[in-house]
Amino acid sequence: MSEFVIEEISKYAASLLPTMGLELVEVQFRREGHGWVLRIFIDSEQGITVDHCADVSREISAYLDVEDLIDHQYNLEVSSPGLERPLKSVADFERFSGQKARVKLREPLDGQKMQVGIIRQVIDNDIELELEDGKRVRFSFDSINKARLSL
Repeated sequence: MSEFVIEEISKYAASLLPTMGLELVEVQFRREGHGWVLRIFIDSEQGITVDHCADVSREISAYLDVEDLIDHQYNLEVSSPGLERPLKSVADFERFSGQKARVKLREPLDGQKMQVGIIRQVIDNDIELELEDGKRVRFSFDSINKARLSL
């Protein structure tokens, strides 16, 4: 059920947010200690304000009231992804070129699944990181298990 909810809300948010000058980063729907939580992470090149979060929350709430996708209590949270935001697409790597990223690969590269370095370039579907020792590694976007910006 939670995958269905995530998919439906993601589709709706992906069409709504660009009209508001925002982008969808991630949707989470999970049970936590205090009950079910629906989290929607949004971003924009200018940053996110409390007003952005309130506007998106209002729109998503109205959508959920009409569609009745969730048949039990939940809390809705809308926020920025923060400084260590996930990198979910090749476009994210292009946008954050020059910044530090932590990338977990599906298979080891030079004996390491975890690669941490500065995003140097994106060529087609390939990402190049410059590691702390100055060495550069290159891997395809499809080989990434998880990636996020790093401080």
